[in-house]
Amino acid sequence: MQVGRHTWRFQSEPAIIGTATVVGPDEGQGPLAADFDYIHDTLDMEEKSWEKAERKLLEQATQLAIVNSNITQEELNFFVGGDLLNQIISNSFAARSLGVPYIGVFGACSTSMESLAVASLLVDSGNANKVMAATCSHNCTAEKQFRYPTEYGSQKPPTAQYTVTGAGAAVVAKPEKGYSSMPRVTAATIGKIVDLGIKDPFNMGAAMAPAAVDTIQTHLIDLDRKPQDYDLILTGDLASIGLSIANDLFQKNGLHMERTNFSDCGLMVYDLNKQAVQAGGSGCGCSAVVTYGHIMKQLRARKLKRVLVAATGALLSPLSYQQGETIPCIAHAVTLEMKG
Repeated sequence: MQVGRHTWRFQSEPAIIGTATVVGPDEGQGPLAADFDYIHDTLDMEEKSWEKAERKLLEQATQLAIVNSNITQEELNFFVGGDLLNQIISNSFAARSLGVPYIGVFGACSTSMESLAVASLLVDSGNANKVMAATCSHNCTAEKQFRYPTEYGSQKPPTAQYTVTGAGAAVVAKPEKGYSSMPRVTAATIGKIVDLGIKDPFNMGAAMAPAAVDTIQTHLIDLDRKPQDYDLILTGDLASIGLSIANDLFQKNGLHMERTNFSDCGLMVYDLNKQAVQAGGSGCGCSAVVTYGHIMKQLRARKLKRVLVAATGALLSPLSYQQGETIPCIAHAVTLEMKG
């Protein structure tokens, strides 16, 4: 099953039998609004804290994913998820409500594809029949933990990104009868840490771009593929600054990304011309809501047949930042395909 250095090729090609996305008001005003299952009108979502609002996003997304998969909660063998908050508390508390065996993972903003890769591995190896992968983020919880409280009103530079308020969940299952027309997870490349010495938490795109390039290149080499073998290659959270750097690095390395559609979830979820989101979106929920909402709809409609999603993560913490450490980054990539 392992191919090359870091890639898993899933022999059974697990099916994504259902997904769900729940987002906040800013995401609901973006260009992908029609592709989300539920849009909240306010950031507090009638909860007493931002953290409880984030948990609510995830609980709603996981329940909707079960409904959209046409299964019962008891059919899930595992729940794999993570988020940006200390000790991944949003997912831990949501797992408490879900009552399913839980595997907590952390890859910062790369968690969406990390959790999907682990869920697919569990199914493909025969250790589970149905597994849910999910993640979430909230603009106000991330700002409070990693930068400044929202009440402070700190001015941000143009390189800064806007954390997506949203949660995405997907149910992965063995491709049994009735699931043949569902999108498949056919491969996953697990990234390695890339750290170029950037310390600025307001320039995450520049920090994460080299990790995205490394993982995408590794994926293509491991599977002996070219960019044009994909209808779309999508990074997770590079936004305008990081995507430009990634394009430069690909060109320098002789990889012709112009031969396919190459974009970023952080640029797709918002309208940068109309919304005050600096360089674009980021956060655990960014690639999750774009992939499990917009991309899954495009695959099911067969407007896309093969997509590579390389979610990116900056693995800093408030403690490491305060101690002057650099920002180690990672990217995990998953291939999604429609067969037939």
